[in-house]
Amino acid sequence: MRVVILCGGESPERDVSLASGWSVARALLERGHEAVLVDPAATVPVLAGPLQPGDAVDGFAVGKEPPSLSDRPQLRWRMHAALTGGPVLELLRGAELVFVALHGGWGEDGHVQALLEMAGVRFTGAGSAACAAAWHKGRAQAVLGAAGLPVTERALWRPGAGDIPQDVRRLVAAGPVVAKPVADGSSVSVCRVDSLSQLACVAEEAHARDADFLVEPFLSGREFTVTVVGDRVLPVVEIELTTPLFDYTAKYQAGAVDEVCPARIPAEFASRLQELSLRAHQALGFGGDAYSRTDFRCDGSGEPMCLELNALPGLTTTSLVPLAATGAGWTYSDLIQRIVDLATR
Repeated sequence: MRVVILCGGESPERDVSLASGWSVARALLERGHEAVLVDPAATVPVLAGPLQPGDAVDGFAVGKEPPSLSDRPQLRWRMHAALTGGPVLELLRGAELVFVALHGGWGEDGHVQALLEMAGVRFTGAGSAACAAAWHKGRAQAVLGAAGLPVTERALWRPGAGDIPQDVRRLVAAGPVVAKPVADGSSVSVCRVDSLSQLACVAEEAHARDADFLVEPFLSGREFTVTVVGDRVLPVVEIELTTPLFDYTAKYQAGAVDEVCPARIPAEFASRLQELSLRAHQALGFGGDAYSRTDFRCDGSGEPMCLELNALPGLTTTSLVPLAATGAGWTYSDLIQRIVDLATR
């Protein structure tokens, strides 16, 4: 097949997305496909291609810190222009499939998916409505809670809009809490907060970014993640932390955490996490043609709480979804081919 891979983009996960894109390109070539790598936010969008099976493919290293957002308006302008007209749009329309390897921002909140849908382009992953439903953590948790999944108490807050709301104060007083952007991925700007004074420092940064924050109790138990590919639930991965939180640095630097798959947990507990993940996948509108990754953390008594569902989780060679695929007996190229098959069946 002729496949165009979309990666890069305008979000804080831009570097992760570029690493995913190059890894996906290598896997597609191994499977006999032709690939073109496109970063719609770049000055020169076509990064490589058309690549043929047997061609050498570079990699991309993810830095310790997410990229600066200072040039985000320019990245967004270029991305919108590329996806709505000109040679990139024609390239997408001429492909047999678009593999969406964008993470965060417009690539994961439904913007790009909506544009591809309007252009009549076939693409991998969930559609625009499901992506939008999963992207806003507060609304997604409300949906999951209404569907009977275990979620934590939470409070939404827009710093700079007045005094700290009473429900946020109450959570901090009972603390500690976790404060995180309500719409970001890769654990960008996620932090543990132990006091109102510390929260004020977090609020100052959030106000500068014009970002809403989600504040929820810090859960002291073990952390797990479960991937769903179509109607197949993959083995549970446990994230064994050496830091309080699974933040951006811990996620993308080798050796920062231990990620164990299959998780060393009783079979009954593993089945429960898998069943909850499939229910979350379905509750947020993900069908049998999509894939997702649901994150859990346990409270002090060992009860798992559903933190969020990732519509376009990382696909770097060290990401959690490929690790879960390995636990299921799949190679990385097996995983990518299965994602392609879901979109083209």
